[in-house]
Amino acid sequence: MVLLRHKKMDWQATLALWLDEDWVRLLLLGLGAIAISVLGWYQERRRKHRSNPDAVPWLPWRDISFWSSFAALMSLGGALLFWLRT
Repeated sequence: MVLLRHKKMDWQATLALWLDEDWVRLLLLGLGAIAISVLGWYQERRRKHRSNPDAVPWLPWRDISFWSSFAALMSLGGALLFWLRT
């Protein structure tokens, strides 16, 4: 506890150094793609439970969910490769 009181941590510099890493950028991109995929899955699930499930949705949620899942797998795989190289 005494060491923490004397040493002041610059969180902005630490965050900037962390975000300069390639694997972190790919990790954040992959996590964003996972979030979009979950949103697409949820919207497609809502469409299936409507009274008229054959009505054409405004956005193709099934395709959005599939392609964002694919992008997430690619990004997270790249992040893992870059992380293992460091």
